[in-house]
Amino acid sequence: MKTTYFAAPIAVAIASAAFASHAVADELNVYSARHYDSDERLYDAFTEETGIDVNILEGDSDQLIERIQREGVASPADIMLTVDAGRLWRAEQEGIFQGIESDVLNDRLPESMRHPEGLWFGFSQRARAIFYNRENVDPSEITRYEDLASDDLEYSVCIRSSNNIYNQSLLASLIEHHGEEGAEEWAQGVVNNMARDPEGGDTDQIRGAASGACDLAVANHYYYVRLLKSDDEADREAARKVGIIFPNQDDRGTHVNVGGAGVVDGAPNRENAIQFLEFLASDTAQEIFASGNNEFPVVNSVKRDPVLESWGNFKKDEVNISVLGENNPEAIRIFDRVEWR
Repeated sequence: MKTTYFAAPIAVAIASAAFASHAVADELNVYSARHYDSDERLYDAFTEETGIDVNILEGDSDQLIERIQREGVASPADIMLTVDAGRLWRAEQEGIFQGIESDVLNDRLPESMRHPEGLWFGFSQRARAIFYNRENVDPSEITRYEDLASDDLEYSVCIRSSNNIYNQSLLASLIEHHGEEGAEEWAQGVVNNMARDPEGGDTDQIRGAASGACDLAVANHYYYVRLLKSDDEADREAARKVGIIFPNQDDRGTHVNVGGAGVVDGAPNRENAIQFLEFLASDTAQEIFASGNNEFPVVNSVKRDPVLESWGNFKKDEVNISVLGENNPEAIRIFDRVEWR
C-alpha cells in the first residue's frame, strides 16, 4: 500500500507522483479525509482479498475536493472517503461523484445509508448522543434532543460551535422533522441554555459535563468510548462521571451520521472502485469499522465493539442521510440568525 499525505491547501498543486493517471488493473487510488490508523486495516484486507493495491492520499475534505477539481480529467482519484453526510453532500455539489448501481450495496446497506442516485454511501454510523452528569441530572427527564431547548435548562448545556459539521447535520435533521421555523426555535433555545460559549471538540464537551461545568453535553458516541478505554485514569474517571442518552427513542430515533464514500467522476479504475465500495459493506470491513474507531456498523448482523454491545439496541433515525446535506445550507443560516457561535 502506498500512502501520500498532505496537510496544507498549497499541497493541491503538488503532482501526484505516487498515483497513476490511467487505469491500472491492480490498483485503486483513494483520497481519504478519514484519519484513523485502523483504516489501514481496511486497505490491507481489501488488497489481501482482491489483489488490488491501494494508494492513499490524505487531507481534509475541502482540500481533497479542491485537488480533484484542479486535477480535472487527469485526476487519478477513484474513491473519495470522508466523514459526515454534510461533507459528502458538499463533494456531491461540486460534481465529485458519479452514480453507480450495485446489487451488493443495495442488498447490504439500509436504504437510509444510500444516496438516492447512488452517488455515495454510508458505511459506518456515529450516534450524536446526549451525555449527563450522573450527580446532577435525572436522565429520565432528558429523553429528546428537543429537551435541550427547555426553558428550565438555562446554563446547563455544553456543545460545540456552529461551524462544526456534526452540529450542522444534527440541525439539518431537525429541519427535516420540524421545519425551518421549529428548528430555529430549537437552536435559539439551546443558545439560551449554553453553560459557556462553544469551545473545543466533542471530548471537551463530555469533560465539561464530567467536571460540572455543565450538566449536559452533546457529542458523538465514540469520543466517550475513547475516554472509557483510555490509558489515562483521569480520562476513565471523567467517563465514569457521565452517562449516555440515546435521544428520541419514543419517536423518530437518535440522529446518526456516517463515514461514507463514493466513486469519483472519471475514476480511471472504476470497476476497482465499485469493488472497493462493495468490500466496505462486507462483514470483514464492517467489523474493522466497529473495532477500529468504535463506530456502529451499518450492517446490523455484524458484531459490535463490546462497549457498544453493552448498550444494547437503540432506535436510529432512518431519514435518508442525503437529507442532512440538502438541509445543510439552511442549518448554517439558522445558526447565524440565532448567533450560535
